[in-house]
Amino acid sequence: MRFSTLATVLVAMVPLAHAADADRGAELWEQRCTGCHSLDANRVGPKHRGVFGRKAGAVADFRYSTGVGNSSVVWNETTLDRWLTNPQAFIAGARMGFRVGEVADRADIIAFLKRESGM
Repeated sequence: MRFSTLATVLVAMVPLAHAADADRGAELWEQRCTGCHSLDANRVGPKHRGVFGRKAGAVADFRYSTGVGNSSVVWNETTLDRWLTNPQAFIAGARMGFRVGEVADRADIIAFLKRESGM
């Protein structure tokens, strides 16, 4: 297995090792994400409620970058972790440049978004 492939597999597994805390994720999301996002309304970024299981670029009343709009990504724990790690590396042409560096922080934010998606 090539190093880059092995690294991708290991990075995808890390959030599973952390017992994600949706309540902490709500606090982190409020602190870090509400400058651009809302749960129920589009702002600079698209609304987040219901993001789990949704295809990237699928909120009908939001104008996405071409890269996100044309992607085949469906949001789940793995894809959201990769997105929050480095959006522009995950989907070429993405406008979002904000990154969440800490694995535990990403896992908690993802747990919050999953809860807010009714899952």
